[in-house]
Parts: sequence; structure tokens; C-alpha cells
Amino acid sequence: MVFSTTPIYALIVTLIWLALWFRVTSMRSTLGQSIGDGGDQALLQRIRQHGNCAEWSGFILILMILAEGMGAPAIYLHISGVLLVIGRLAHPFGLKINNAGHPLRYVGNGTNILAALNAMVCLGVNLLGL
Repeated sequence: MVFSTTPIYALIVTLIWLALWFRVTSMRSTLGQSIGDGGDQALLQRIRQHGNCAEWSGFILILMILAEGMGAPAIYLHISGVLLVIGRLAHPFGLKINNAGHPLRYVGNGTNILAALNAMVCLGVNLLGL
């Protein structure tokens, strides 16, 4: 089977992940901090922005590739993929140390949950043969 939809979103999300990784690495270099955050709140924030991307992206991409492998229609995969990309772009700007209620944090989390739910429905429909 050739996967043609999920890899598009895997590539886009990987570019976002790399940008977030670079922000962490460059700040670690500037601060001389090899491991952890050293108590620096800005570094902690960047670490969590990157970590959250890694946590959500891999999970949703696995659901998407499974759904694609089971024959889910491309439109549903694109829905999950677009929601994932929106979430991964919005969330880092909304994940703030001093503002747990930032609107972009809600956009990021909400779109990721919707992306996961959509992919889960695709899996369920295919598993049940509906």
C-alpha cells in the first residue's frame, strides 16, 4: 500500500517540530544549559512547546496512518491533517507560563483533540465495516 495523504502532514508537522527544537537548542546554547531548564522560565516554556508538539503529533499521525492503511477516505485524513497543522501552529504561541487561558492554547488543544477524534472515527468505521 502506498500512503499518499498522511505523509503530507507528517512532513509539515516535522518542519514545525524542527523549528521548535531549534528554539530550545539555541536557547540552551545561549544559557549554557545542557539538560533541563536550569530554572529559566523562558527555556521551560520552549521545552514544553516542543514537547507538546512531539506528544500530540506522533499520536495523531499514527492514528492517521492506521486509518489511511485501512482505506479511510482521503477527505477525512485531510480533515485530521489540517486540524493537526493548525493546532501545532497555534499551540506554541498560546502556551504561556503566566497565562493558562491564552486563546491560542485553546485553539491548539481543541484542534488536536478534534483531529484525534476524527481519525478515531475513521478507524472505528473501518474496524466495524460500516
